[in-house]
Amino acid sequence: MHAINIGVSGFAWTREFYERHLDILPLLPPRGISAFEVPMFSPAKLPTTAIRRAMEANSLECSVCAILPNGINPISPEPEVRKKSITHLINCLNAAAEMGAKLIGGPVYAPIGYLPGRRRNREERKHAVEAFQSITATLDANQQQLSIEPVNRSETFFLTTTADAVDLCEAVNHPRIGILIDTFHANIEEKNVARAVHTAGKRLKHIHASENDRGLLGSGHVDFPAIIESLREIDYSGYLMIEGFGYSPSEPDSPGALWAEMSVPPEEIAFSGAQYLSRVLSNTASV
Repeated sequence: MHAINIGVSGFAWTREFYERHLDILPLLPPRGISAFEVPMFSPAKLPTTAIRRAMEANSLECSVCAILPNGINPISPEPEVRKKSITHLINCLNAAAEMGAKLIGGPVYAPIGYLPGRRRNREERKHAVEAFQSITATLDANQQQLSIEPVNRSETFFLTTTADAVDLCEAVNHPRIGILIDTFHANIEEKNVARAVHTAGKRLKHIHASENDRGLLGSGHVDFPAIIESLREIDYSGYLMIEGFGYSPSEPDSPGALWAEMSVPPEEIAFSGAQYLSRVLSNTASV
């Protein structure tokens, strides 16, 4: 059985990652956190060389969560927009490689909030398949994995469930392309999150461990023990990447500035989350 390790997303601290945020990294390994996920909106803005050096200096694995910026939409009806979007995805993969990341994930099929007010159509699914097939050579060259993340219906109309993601991955049909389950979104869209893990099966490449309110893990109603038990049953070998939002007055543009409890700093999201997941992992291993 593979070990399941713990990481934390930079979204606990910030929306945009700058060189000043590298001071976060030395805090993580003593707390049992062995990976850090870099938020990526514009790959050109990231200090990729400095990030790679800092990750290596602190013996941290690097992963990336990519969010598509305005003007980037792989399922757009406009051919020029789709072409531009594929270039953007390739740039994201290459920037991730510069940071040493072997996994990049996120809702990379459409911008968050792109909601035409209808169900997805065949053309949009076809565009998504073509977009992801067009980046497989870059994935192979960089020896990377891409994990596609379903998100809830308030944020997308295109891909909301694990079953949808399995269908898309089967159509793309490449071993480096799989699924990311975010327990915040899955808590909304799945009948049972632990069963969704089995639905993803061998295509599951990444987990965002997030409480139902993006707060402290274990303080809400997401059933992490059952989810982790399902992960063990499918012999999951990826990370539990803590993705919660903390409040910091020095980060007015962070997700936590809007959503977090003001008494919960980013460090508590990370450190308390890691302690909680470690306990659950230990308890499920002994069952």
